[in-house]
Amino acid sequence: MGMNRPAPVEITYECMRFLITHNPTNAQLNKYTEDLKRFGVQTLVRVCDATYDKAPVEKEGIQVLDWPFDDGAPPPSQIVDDWLNLLKSRFREVPGSCIAVHCVAGLGRAPVLVALALLECGMKYEEAVQFIRQKRRGAFNSKQLLYLEKYRPKMRLRCSEHSCCLQ
Repeated sequence: MGMNRPAPVEITYECMRFLITHNPTNAQLNKYTEDLKRFGVQTLVRVCDATYDKAPVEKEGIQVLDWPFDDGAPPPSQIVDDWLNLLKSRFREVPGSCIAVHCVAGLGRAPVLVALALLECGMKYEEAVQFIRQKRRGAFNSKQLLYLEKYRPKMRLRCSEHSCCLQ
């Protein structure tokens, strides 16, 4: 097997459901796709360079989006905008659906995007980091933590004081 890969982790907050996973190989793709289906994933966001064929995943009705950015780096603002727009439309259209996101090990770039969603929903930085680390040990490096700490949410996923605007 080579690398010991952490199992997929589901992060649920209010009306949002995410699945943070590692980067599958073509050899693991069948099992990987089964996992995605088991969690009800309809969209998979890849934030690392593509290393496997997405056709088998798409054949199962799962949309695959490629938004790669550098390992260890914060996401470019265009990817942040695309990500938040995706969440808005997807969770509104299909409440209870799950969006999967993966980088190589599922410890840096993928958790950062999920953390941004939590921040945009009104969660505080420390809470968001802890919330994700409870499920995904070792998530975030110091550069990513600094980015999240400095990130100023525009509350794009929230419409009133106490509710997630996706509902």
